[in-house]
Amino acid sequence: MAEGLTILDGATKEEKYKSLTPQIRGLLSGEENLIANLANIAAALKEGLGFFWVGFYLVDSEDELILAPFQGPVACTRIKKGKGVCGTAWQKEETIIVPNVDEFQGHIACSGASKSEIVVPIKKKGRVIGVLDVDSDRLNDFDELDQKYLEQILSILF
Repeated sequence: MAEGLTILDGATKEEKYKSLTPQIRGLLSGEENLIANLANIAAALKEGLGFFWVGFYLVDSEDELILAPFQGPVACTRIKKGKGVCGTAWQKEETIIVPNVDEFQGHIACSGASKSEIVVPIKKKGRVIGVLDVDSDRLNDFDELDQKYLEQILSILF
């Protein structure tokens, strides 16, 4: 298990992801507890990429997500399936990138400082068990590069 992260100052977003991904793999190596692993992923992404908010919601019932490990300001505790970006990504079982949260129908504003968002479903044995939610305080901060690397990082979990 790693003791800390090597953060690349002045690197491109892709260089940061390429550096962080093996470090996250190291953090998770040998640890089977999902909550511990989600906590370390959230911390590594927040520290390594400087996102405003990084966290997880886990499926708590057939129609509701519940807040799990996160880094950033306090957050919404429960989100219904199909509601907001997180609930919609869960329902559709696909990554959703939102360049401007104010333009997303039904966006749940846990923080008014959030301007753009990406939500990536976490799948285990083909079933969504939760989502990774990353918010930025800047508009249009996420793209296909984020999707590629965040999906890759989540694949390390199982």
